[in-house]
Amino acid sequence: MFDRWRILSGGLLSIFRSSNHLPKSSVVLSSILCSSGLPYWTAFYVPRYQVSNDLWGKSHFNWQVEGENYHILRTGAFPFIKFHCSNRPVEDLQIEDIFYRALKILNLGLPTFAYGLAGLVMTGHMEIFQVENKEITLFYWYKEDRGSPN
Repeated sequence: MFDRWRILSGGLLSIFRSSNHLPKSSVVLSSILCSSGLPYWTAFYVPRYQVSNDLWGKSHFNWQVEGENYHILRTGAFPFIKFHCSNRPVEDLQIEDIFYRALKILNLGLPTFAYGLAGLVMTGHMEIFQVENKEITLFYWYKEDRGSPN
């Protein structure tokens, strides 16, 4: 289905390589939401070697796309970056953002690393999107029904 070793090795190499030539993860996030028809929710992994991680350090935040607000739960899940997006009204998410960041620090990132490895093994569906003339491959646990409110 997809080359898991390429994702893992690309993730390892991305630690040492400049990502200035890659699309920003914020641009990828907005593009994916728009390309998907502004779904009620979506959750996906993007390989970290395919993007410049300009949202580093953000865990739970509001994200505006074409007049819609999304609550974004984001984590580095090596060798991916994991996004969970829910279309919801704007809320003050600062306390939750600090809480999730603190949890990641306190547990040394081990659960997020395990989450990334689970994504590497368990993802069952992938889609390719064009963002800034680059192919970005998104990985999902399963094929989503984008019209579903759940």
